Amino acid sequence: MVIEMVGKEFEYLEEHTADVAFIAYGKDLNEVFQNAAKAMFNVMTDISRIEKKEKRTIKVVDDELKGLLKNWLQELIVLFDVDGIAFSEFKVNIEKENDKWVLEGEAYGELFDPNKHTSGLEVKAIPYHWMEIGEKNGLKYARVLLDI
Repeated sequence: MVIEMVGKEFEYLEEHTADVAFIAYGKDLNEVFQNAAKAMFNVMTDISRIEKKEKRTIKVVDDELKGLLKNWLQELIVLFDVDGIAFSEFKVNIEKENDKWVLEGEAYGELFDPNKHTSGLEVKAIPYHWMEIGEKNGLKYARVLLDI
């Protein structure tokens, strides 16, 4: 399932034709979650065109890593839907506190401008279905299916 990960932030999978699926890679969970957010926003628009003009601070908590990833990505979707901000850069710190996983993160981007940014697919939700977080060959990864 996981192919050659070295040098990749993420890759899209072709197993799901009705939805979009990807694998995000990283040396640690922080990097994996950052790259998962990049992969998701790259489905929504071309992230190379997004400038870092706005910053949002985000904190999410869950009992499980899968729930933490779902909550993180879902919160970013809400910020895009409510505030109209498309993000391209992310910094996260994940720690285990009192049997809970806690992510404190920052997202950088700018207001979505249809004259500047391409319109991609609308991401509606992050389902648990098919989600996997693991490690292979010393690198961490997360497999995510986007409900579009």
